[in-house]
Amino acid sequence: MCGITGWVSFHQDARLHVPVIEAMTATMALRGPDAGGVWLGAHAALGHRRLAVLDPDGGAQPMADSPDRPEVVLSYSGEIYNHHELRAELRRRGHRFRTRSDTEVVLRGYREWGDGLVDRLVGMYAFAVWDERAGRLLLVRDRLGVKPLFWAPIDGGLAFGSEPKALFAHPGITPRVGAEGLREAYSLLFNTGPTLWEGIREIEPGGMLTVDRAGQVERRYWQLEARPHTDDLAATVEQVAGLVDRAARSQLEADVPLCSLLSGGLDSTVLTALAADELRLTGGPEALLRSYAVDYSDQAVAFTGDVLRTGHDTPYAAEAGAFIGTEHSTVVLDPKALLDPEHRRAVVVARDSPIGVGDMDTSLYLLLGEIREHSTVALSGEAADEVFGGYPWFHASAALAAQTFPWLLVTGDEAAMPLHPELAAVLRIGEFRADTYRTALAAVPRVDGEDAAEHRRRELQHLSLTRWLRQLLHRKDRLSMARGLEVRVPYCDHRLVEYAFNVPWSMKSHDGREKGLLRSVGTGIAPESVLWRPKNHYPATHHPDYNRGLQRLAREALDVPQVREIADASVLGTTLDAPAERLDWGQRLRLERVVDLALWLDHHRPAITL
Repeated sequence: MCGITGWVSFHQDARLHVPVIEAMTATMALRGPDAGGVWLGAHAALGHRRLAVLDPDGGAQPMADSPDRPEVVLSYSGEIYNHHELRAELRRRGHRFRTRSDTEVVLRGYREWGDGLVDRLVGMYAFAVWDERAGRLLLVRDRLGVKPLFWAPIDGGLAFGSEPKALFAHPGITPRVGAEGLREAYSLLFNTGPTLWEGIREIEPGGMLTVDRAGQVERRYWQLEARPHTDDLAATVEQVAGLVDRAARSQLEADVPLCSLLSGGLDSTVLTALAADELRLTGGPEALLRSYAVDYSDQAVAFTGDVLRTGHDTPYAAEAGAFIGTEHSTVVLDPKALLDPEHRRAVVVARDSPIGVGDMDTSLYLLLGEIREHSTVALSGEAADEVFGGYPWFHASAALAAQTFPWLLVTGDEAAMPLHPELAAVLRIGEFRADTYRTALAAVPRVDGEDAAEHRRRELQHLSLTRWLRQLLHRKDRLSMARGLEVRVPYCDHRLVEYAFNVPWSMKSHDGREKGLLRSVGTGIAPESVLWRPKNHYPATHHPDYNRGLQRLAREALDVPQVREIADASVLGTTLDAPAERLDWGQRLRLERVVDLALWLDHHRPAITL
């Protein structure tokens, strides 16, 4: 995994601006701690920071098709899981390879198929191709949006980067935030395209953008499609099992240590079981997969549940690790570590945003840091709930009937930071949510003859896959990359997503519970206790000392005048003064976002104009 950045401008000679591309590239050092490089042509500059995972000696970037007179230059981040098959096909077509890296497969693939390369790729990726022959830059992002890619217009072209911070190192781009950006951030709708930052946009998942002297063109090369499902239940279970199995086993190639995140839930346990089996098949019966879980010192003594968590993960994770046969470790965090200002600041800097989930982000950052001491690649279970219908909103009557984004029933106004009344009047978030919801539903495809109940669940799945999942992937990418750790997400294999999207709900819940299809896949390879365990979200501490510390940090944050211009201190007063033992999840998240807002303002110092 890596960080990419660069620009194209037809109004200047990029070769005269070496310090600029070097500064932009340097902002990606945490994403790529192993190496860095730049390439400059007359009208384009590409930068790259590398986390070496495959072919450490041969995958240096930016990579050119020729060392002397390059016609095509690539800066690439990600993993192509079918690169061996593509390499074999390219060799049959006469291409010669200098390295074992998947990077060179992308480069040679572009030489052979041009933009049509994207239809052949299986993986997670974001990359930039400068075509010297055509005087054209191509930006591409993977189908589910696992890897981020941002861009902004500059004089005579555009600049791009894996993170906004890379763009801010370009002299033509200033960190500015307006009403539209704040509306995007605090509405919690997770649009892709517009961002918090004025003038900065994301490449859509499954999207590509080209820019040349004639201008720029952005288009989607992939999106979810509705198709009739013709397989019976037995064939569906078999097909899903094959797709999950292939996704998990195909994502294990690495020249560095690999591990699995094992929470003790169904999603991570199935992935870990398949990965462990594959390692034993290829490495011998003694080959052990490392697995990791997170816990808090207070939860180990007395678990405290809330609206998102009904049970303690650690015993289930340990049982799953023993059942599968992994080398399992539990990283136990002291709640005081979650209050450390430097840890919290590192998280906000990684996100380039004040919007997160507080201690759950900080704990993930600390967990990934511990994992990085032993592994460079980790498997994770993101997307299983979206793919197999695991969230309560897929079966709760209130969510099925609600005319709004389903996660707002859980993370809406009760957990949102209250906005200053004057700002709230400008942003009009309620209207924005209603308008965006209508637009989002209009984009959901439909199968002829699909009844209303089935289509409603298709709507919820489409919203989950195209919005809710995106913020989960952003979170995992930013925090793992800030630790120099590559995280792979097999449930985001687009072939699995395409198939499951069209499986009717009666089959998804064929055993009377959510995620019935995945439970069928896990039968025999996961403990029974895990197979039938209720959905549990990422763990959080409930220690009163943490709550008291959070209240203190929030009070300090509200002493900052610019924070009080955004947050409504009068509404937060009761939460600040509430007994620490009684703070619920929503109250805590409000305080978390005030603290993060202050850190974001202090680090990024954005120019805010309303």
